Amino acid sequence: VQLQASGGGSVEAGGSLRLSCKASGRTFSIATTGWFRQAPGKEREFVAAIARRTGNIYSADSAKGRFTISRDNVKNIVSLELNNLKPEDTAVYFCAATGRTYYSGNYYYTRDTYDYWGQGTQVTVSS
Repeated sequence: VQLQASGGGSVEAGGSLRLSCKASGRTFSIATTGWFRQAPGKEREFVAAIARRTGNIYSADSAKGRFTISRDNVKNIVSLELNNLKPEDTAVYFCAATGRTYYSGNYYYTRDTYDYWGQGTQVTVSS
């Protein structure tokens, strides 16, 4: 499985961006796709994830109310819409995928759950 993230850019606070994660290869093996972000000098942190078959969504508290994750299984794209962006949202955003399914959604918040990673796309929010 290969993942290609795109859609990053520079916006002012309050602006919006739409990130896309395009999967290729053995896409039928993907169970859940997630987004993480990493700000300079900080750990990579979970943002949101969505299950391919059920559409179940898992979101970090920082994402709830501002970020929306969605999927298009035909195009093999998972999108992350970022609204009302703040300077603290500045980071490199990575998409990731796992072929495993867990009964507990808590696993999807963890980096180690994911087997495949995209290259990242930069989001910069100015005040």
